Amino acid sequence: MADIDFYTNPMSRGQIIRWALHEVAADYEQHILDYGGAIRSADYLAINPMGKVPAIVCGKDIVTECAAICAYLAEAYAEAGQMPQAHERADYYRWMFYAAGPVEQAIVANAMGWSVPDDKQAMVGFGNYDRVVDVLDDFLQGRDYVCGDRFTMADVYFGSQIVWGVEFGSLPKRGSFDAYADRLRARPAHRSAKAIDTGLIASMQSSSSG
Repeated sequence: MADIDFYTNPMSRGQIIRWALHEVAADYEQHILDYGGAIRSADYLAINPMGKVPAIVCGKDIVTECAAICAYLAEAYAEAGQMPQAHERADYYRWMFYAAGPVEQAIVANAMGWSVPDDKQAMVGFGNYDRVVDVLDDFLQGRDYVCGDRFTMADVYFGSQIVWGVEFGSLPKRGSFDAYADRLRARPAHRSAKAIDTGLIASMQSSSSG
């Protein structure tokens, strides 16, 4: 019996959590939920009342929200070395949750074509999209990972925002983004997790077209 039940859809943010699971070498069982029915079932809504993926169940623990799941896995599998060391904690927590808040808000708002009036920017967590992009670019200058020269779980969540932005154009072209994304995509855990989700997507598309 697997240690973790992982609820996901390959065409979702569940890709972030599969990567995290592979980084800590967790023993997990995947449950692929379709958007048409299973994700709205009473059984799944008991796990996540929001009716969205991903979610994990580990014993009696239920964890949702990607940043929270990443932080939980890093601590639950501390032997994998993904937790911050004492001198890394500030960057680790600051930038993981910056990605969960201002970065995601800014990218979604930009994709939706929403602009924040200049006199209202103090009311939102990200100010404006261009400011967030510049903050990310400045931060990644001269460092390999969120905590400097060592990969941690913060790079899974924060880094997923950058990788997604580079691959799908939700972030503008910046050298720091490309270099960081390349480092992350070269990781064996990222490659193995991505291969699973890519295969699942191909199978789902083949089934729907057939």
